[in-house]
Amino acid sequence: MRTLWQPIAFLIVASTAFVHADSVTVLRDIGGNVSLRTIEAGKFRSSAPPELVFIPGWSTSADIWRRQIETFAKTNRVIAFDPRSQGESTKTTSGNTPETRAQDLHALLDRCGMRRPVLIGWSQGVQDVAAYVERYGTKDLAGIVLVDAAVSDGADGIAARPQETAAQFKMFAIYQAHQQEYLGGMMRAIISKPQGDGTIEQLVNTGMRTPPDIGVAMLIADMFGVNRTAALKKIDCPTLIIASAKSDELARQQAAAKQIPRARFETIEDAGHAVFLDQPDRFDDLLTSFVSKLATNHG
Repeated sequence: MRTLWQPIAFLIVASTAFVHADSVTVLRDIGGNVSLRTIEAGKFRSSAPPELVFIPGWSTSADIWRRQIETFAKTNRVIAFDPRSQGESTKTTSGNTPETRAQDLHALLDRCGMRRPVLIGWSQGVQDVAAYVERYGTKDLAGIVLVDAAVSDGADGIAARPQETAAQFKMFAIYQAHQQEYLGGMMRAIISKPQGDGTIEQLVNTGMRTPPDIGVAMLIADMFGVNRTAALKKIDCPTLIIASAKSDELARQQAAAKQIPRARFETIEDAGHAVFLDQPDRFDDLLTSFVSKLATNHG
């Protein structure tokens, strides 16, 4: 799993832009003195296609998915949220791991009455989905979408990729000491296409909501805390893996797809890590095709 601003960097992108499609933003109490800011859009119908849950990456908010929320809320019930310690959700000094966020996600799905949703995780969100599968399995899911990140192999990855690991640890200190400048550089590193005026500033402002000490702790837990690759073989539902063709983790994502019995692997050309920002039409087409087949099979 790549992180941090450098050639192997990934993860941060967020925006405070308003999301349309009849959306409502609420603060959902999930227990344990934690509330998650949630964007909900679309309407539930018993005959509707699967409900979609968009999970953002490190230091990001639900707003990163604003294009997808507006697009898919026309046909599906859609939810996106700020994970704990990110965006406008509760900041906590403990539990900032994919394993705890998986419990948060499970509680959120229950609070929102989601029934057999599709989980769509990007970057750190991929780790959260893997942790969810490890704890809860896939029996209550209609499908899974993993976007441009390899499932972490934990501390085993330190020995497997020592130079990459050393570079990542060097960047922790830079992020802690120069958070705003670091975030600005990272945004420009993971988005390859021009965005709207003020987009980078909005992304940085959102990233600044996560205290840097917590941000570093999250990264260490994401990358090195747990080997989550065993979860891949537990995935027993249709799965779509979408990767940037330029990803440094392309081979690992391809290998992951081979371990999942019902996985489909797709690449997006001419895109940075934020594939759904750089090539939104291509991304949305892939997701539409995947979800449409789930709806047909469900029917």
